[in-house]
Amino acid sequence: MNDQRSKIDIDNIAKLASLPLTKEEKVTFEKQLSEVLTYISKLNEVDTSKVEPIGHITGLVNVQRPDEPAPSLSQEDALKNAPKTHNGFFEVPAIFEEQDT
Repeated sequence: MNDQRSKIDIDNIAKLASLPLTKEEKVTFEKQLSEVLTYISKLNEVDTSKVEPIGHITGLVNVQRPDEPAPSLSQEDALKNAPKTHNGFFEVPAIFEEQDT
C-alpha cells in the first residue's frame, strides 16, 4: 500500500465514520491499519484446501430462550426518570449532523 493511497483511505474512512481526526491521529491510524492489513493478508497464505467449510464452529442452532410475554415497565414508569420527554417518548439531543454528499 503506497503512502498516497493509505492517506486517501484514512481520510475517506474518517469521513464515512464522521470522525474528525488530527494529522497525528491520521498518521497513527494509517500505521495501525497498515499493520492490521499486513497481518490479515498472511491468512491468504494458509492452505485451507483440506478444511471443510462451516457456518458455525459449535454446531449449535437457535440456542435461545423461548420468547414469552412477561410483565414490564409501564410507559409512565419507564419515562419518569428521563430528563426530557416528548409525546410519551424519550427526547435526546441529535447526534448526527447533515452532511453534503
